[in-house]
Amino acid sequence: MQQQQTTLDVIYENWRNYNTKLHTAIAPLTDAQLKLQPAARMWPLGQIVQHIISVRAGWFSGTLQDTDEVMDAYMMWGQRDSPSRSAAELARGLDETWAFIETRLQRWTPEECALTFPDEWDGQTYDVSRSWVIYHVLEHDLHHGGEVSLILGMNGLQAPDI
Repeated sequence: MQQQQTTLDVIYENWRNYNTKLHTAIAPLTDAQLKLQPAARMWPLGQIVQHIISVRAGWFSGTLQDTDEVMDAYMMWGQRDSPSRSAAELARGLDETWAFIETRLQRWTPEECALTFPDEWDGQTYDVSRSWVIYHVLEHDLHHGGEVSLILGMNGLQAPDI
């Protein structure tokens, strides 16, 4: 008899597939394509992808106090003064941050997901649970992945099938 997937299993599997679609859309891009912007004052495509990567690393490694050298380096990506990254670097960053997240999603029990960690925002300190961080990073991925899709599509490039 086949075991049914839990709701969380389905959500996590689809998040993994979403990451694969982002990777597939980003990996073949040229440096010029990574500089595409929806408007002059808005972030270019490559910086948005760097931001996705840095936020994943920041929340899952930094905020949740799961220190990792590779994630520490990714936390510095996506800042206004960050250097440009190649499509290969961005694809690797998506894959490595996703692998870091996924190992934790597979390991944490519901009780461990309820644990809280201090996070400072706008001068205030809040206690955030792992569950909250999981959802927050998922919604962040979806939001900025939509921007990636829009920029690619409006420039006649293959957007992720999301």
